[in-house]
Amino acid sequence: MTRTTLDGIDPFLNRIDAILAEIAFSIQLPPSLHGKAVDRYEAVRKHLEATTSIFHDEIEHFYPQGSMAIDATISTRGTDDEYDLDIIAQLGARFRSMQPIEILTELEKGLIGYRGLTVVRQTRCVTIYYADMMHLDITPSLRDEGTPERQSVIMHAKGPEASDDDQDVPMNAYGFCQWYAERTPLELKVLEAFKRRWEDAEQRAVKADADVDEVPVQTEFIVKSNTTLALQLLKRYRNVRYANRPGRMPPSVMLSYFAGLAAKPGSSLTDALLRIANWIIGEIDQATIRNKTLHVENPVYADDVFTDRWPKTVEQQNQFGRDLRELVRGIEKALTGEMLPTALQDWLREIFGDRVVTKAVDNMVTETRRAASEGSQSYTKRGSILVPAAPAVVTSAYASPVNASPHTYFGDRLNEWTLQDY
Repeated sequence: MTRTTLDGIDPFLNRIDAILAEIAFSIQLPPSLHGKAVDRYEAVRKHLEATTSIFHDEIEHFYPQGSMAIDATISTRGTDDEYDLDIIAQLGARFRSMQPIEILTELEKGLIGYRGLTVVRQTRCVTIYYADMMHLDITPSLRDEGTPERQSVIMHAKGPEASDDDQDVPMNAYGFCQWYAERTPLELKVLEAFKRRWEDAEQRAVKADADVDEVPVQTEFIVKSNTTLALQLLKRYRNVRYANRPGRMPPSVMLSYFAGLAAKPGSSLTDALLRIANWIIGEIDQATIRNKTLHVENPVYADDVFTDRWPKTVEQQNQFGRDLRELVRGIEKALTGEMLPTALQDWLREIFGDRVVTKAVDNMVTETRRAASEGSQSYTKRGSILVPAAPAVVTSAYASPVNASPHTYFGDRLNEWTLQDY
């Protein structure tokens, strides 16, 4: 499929967009880890085919699904350094006569002992836990013959023994990713802005390592639109909200569906985030009015129900609706200037997490110092780029102030928004 392109809006040129974009940058799967993930799942496939006789010539496709497939991977619910990556293993004819628990067990057996890593069978997948806190969730599937490409069933079985609750679950993750890509064209200014951010970060990492002399080869960058950035922020907000709540949280694939449905290519980052959040609020309200739980289907395969395990009750969806209303109110207040910088930073910490916001501010201060020292750019209240007349150095709680001259990055003056505030 050829993906259409448009210019889009650089999210770093608007004051509030820039703050949110930096937070998104702080939670994204780095391009280098994306490359590592691809290498790892390809190595897993080779291992299964080469060392396990039952899988020899029986893996028809081995491909990413979910966030990795649509470039929306972020750090997990538990920490800021873990990444869950989802892989589909489409299996061949040998597995068609097997029960769901048997297929999951065979996949588990084929991976136990793989490079000394921890391997755990889950209800629908088998997870490999790497030492660097990356997780690969490998979900076995069986292709529905005579149907659109990669329409399949996946296995659902709690185990350890077979039960009446075991079942084949309809799925077309591949088709959904094609649908999402069609609705979210590549936005060149977003791609280029984040490519520069990652390149700068990698350059700084190289300079900080005295043992490294050469700049590593750049990995192709993957974030492609403000819609996807907004989806990453929404997922992060959900993760923080549900970190201490029991039970399941709203599924990522459901959020991705609403992001694709609400997508308006060429929107700003804040407009995209508000549009998605308000769209979900509207859907929740409509379901609640009917005293029904949300029912969200894969747009390319109606039997693939994204809400089959959440929400279980109307109150569960209403709780998420209240969360989203709080998010919308906060963004609207930030956009209209109703929140002072100190109040804004407190709110950002609450909704996106203390560590992530601090990391984002550190990154922004570093970038501002670099730009000031190079005389390259500063930002007006409206987000326009200016060439500074004189360098401005950011004051910080961790460094002595050198020159508190005016600089307009986050507010009227940069020293109104400093690490000391955080």
